[in-house]
Amino acid sequence: MNKKLKLNNLTASPRYTRSMKKPQIVEPVSGSTATSSENTTSQYFLNKLTEKKLQAGTREVLVKKHKNPIKVEYESEPDDERKAGEAALLQTEIVKSEMDEKWEPADWRVILDNILEMRKNHTAPVDSMGCHMCSDPNANPSDARFQVLVALMLSSQTKDEVTHAAMKKLKSHGCTPGNIKITSKETLGQLIYPVGFWRRKAEYIKKTTDILLQQYGGDIPKTVEGLCKLPGVGPKMAHLCMQVAWGEASGIGVDTHVHRISNRLGWVRKPTKTPEQTRVQLQSWLPKEKWVEVNYILVGFGQEICLPVRPKCSDCLNVNICPYGADFKTSCSQSVASSGCEYAHYQFQYADDVN
Repeated sequence: MNKKLKLNNLTASPRYTRSMKKPQIVEPVSGSTATSSENTTSQYFLNKLTEKKLQAGTREVLVKKHKNPIKVEYESEPDDERKAGEAALLQTEIVKSEMDEKWEPADWRVILDNILEMRKNHTAPVDSMGCHMCSDPNANPSDARFQVLVALMLSSQTKDEVTHAAMKKLKSHGCTPGNIKITSKETLGQLIYPVGFWRRKAEYIKKTTDILLQQYGGDIPKTVEGLCKLPGVGPKMAHLCMQVAWGEASGIGVDTHVHRISNRLGWVRKPTKTPEQTRVQLQSWLPKEKWVEVNYILVGFGQEICLPVRPKCSDCLNVNICPYGADFKTSCSQSVASSGCEYAHYQFQYADDVN
């Protein structure tokens, strides 16, 4: 009795009717030769087939929905192109007018005279160990020019003291194109060590020597373009080489000192990010007769007074007219009296270095 009750309850269960109920097979009609698939298939499998078709159809719809939309591009109207061209032409004219307009920084002659006054004792490293002091005075002219070029190649990212010491060793070894050609790269690297990037510079010097012997008869090019084609030679080196080796003012040699000081003094119309940008702006207003001396003057000034970190603004004669010096004075005046101006000076420089 209990078993029958349980069976009856199970038969009435929805789960049983869906999955456990036996399929009802319909007998074929007598006299018919063909059997219909719909009549011989159970209702359970028919439901399953219907579900699969629905799921397949749903997937197709989903795939269609995820297709990227077609991007339609329209040709610009002639009037829009004309307006864009006029705007570009107007912007070009504005930039050109700004460059053509005569501009020079305020009080630049007074500032330059003050720097010359501070440099009158010639005590900076560049005065005794610059590239103009690295060539052998007893060498023939072409070898002396070659030594100037080599000294400039070594001076990149290197202090004058280190460059001068390396040139002393090179001259003792024999700093001529013919001797450098037969010197191995390893030996040359040992001679110029510890200049910055000495391995790469040894390779550049070897390649440059081969070019000079093959194309210039052992001499150096007499143009900025020719010098800049040599391995490891940039615009700064080329202009300085033209000044020292050939005695021609082809342009201003802008190194890290000239670049930094020109921006601090406001000698550039707009702040510059590279030495080459600074050179272009300086040459736009500085008289050409000043091009040769400005590098020599500003480099020594940057080595002694206008240092990269913690410049000695309190010792500078331009502190009252220099924009950077004006910020220094403001910082000192706003500092606490008990802390002293020297403390404010260091505090200001630290903030400037971080920014």
